[in-house]
Amino acid sequence: MDITIAEELLLLSHDEETGRPNISEVAVDVTLTAAVLAELTLAGRFRHAEGRLEVLDPTPTGDDEFDKVLRDIAASEPREVRWWLDRLTNPTRRWNLLKRLAERGVLSEEHGKVLGLFRTTKYPERDPGVEREIRRRVRDVLDGAAPDERMGVLVAFLGACGLGEKLFPGARRERIAEITEGQWTGPAVSEAIVQVMHAIRTAVQVSTTMAMGNIIAASDG
Repeated sequence: MDITIAEELLLLSHDEETGRPNISEVAVDVTLTAAVLAELTLAGRFRHAEGRLEVLDPTPTGDDEFDKVLRDIAASEPREVRWWLDRLTNPTRRWNLLKRLAERGVLSEEHGKVLGLFRTTKYPERDPGVEREIRRRVRDVLDGAAPDERMGVLVAFLGACGLGEKLFPGARRERIAEITEGQWTGPAVSEAIVQVMHAIRTAVQVSTTMAMGNIIAASDG
């Protein structure tokens, strides 16, 4: 089964029983957007010049999530990665990918109600073999195996959003840091991925600070 980096990240970020994120939803959404940008970069659609995204090849990929992002960026002047993360990140992408994974039999789609009034949808795991294989490949890299570019991006983004140590507590921090800094690929891709990861970290830190501020404000009130 072909699976995108964003889908791999989504599976790893979700609790397999409850079907809900095990880190903040904002962190998940930012990282999913970053994964789409990274995969388009690896596919030769973008280049990163002086911190800005430039379209090299606007040819559609055939993936709706990718092609919408590609069209939006192609229609704009070159802008910084962080600007695009802010602009493109929203919960809709997460729900679209969850539904897509459910349609392919990886997840189940379950509907319910809270207090008999509010409709809810959750996506618990249906085929555990897919996530199990992803975890195995990540563990191999953390144990010292050389990653290919896609696996390098996956592990690097797990580290950037805080999932690396959460999911793989026995992993050496030095190994996660080594991959997170892009020491597994060529200079051009490395620079692009490091820019995206810095943007992920900043966005996650901002969202965490805002969430803590809301909690403190609520408790004071």
